Amino acid sequence: MNGNRLMQQLNAIFSIFMALFYLGVGCFFIFFSDRSYLDKPVRVIMGSAFLLYGIYRAYNAFTKIAGAFFGNNKQD
Repeated sequence: MNGNRLMQQLNAIFSIFMALFYLGVGCFFIFFSDRSYLDKPVRVIMGSAFLLYGIYRAYNAFTKIAGAFFGNNKQD
């Protein structure tokens, strides 16, 4: 296994953790942050933005994982 492929795999794993982080923050803002100093509409807008960005990051992370772990990376 060469170093470039290893870095791609580590980057893919880090990407999925970041996607889960954004999804978690979005859920926290929408559902669990009742005692916050932010108003409810602001929390819902921010939470929705975090959820949408988390979904986008998760899709990109899964395509990276598919390429890094299951792709056929033969170097000439």
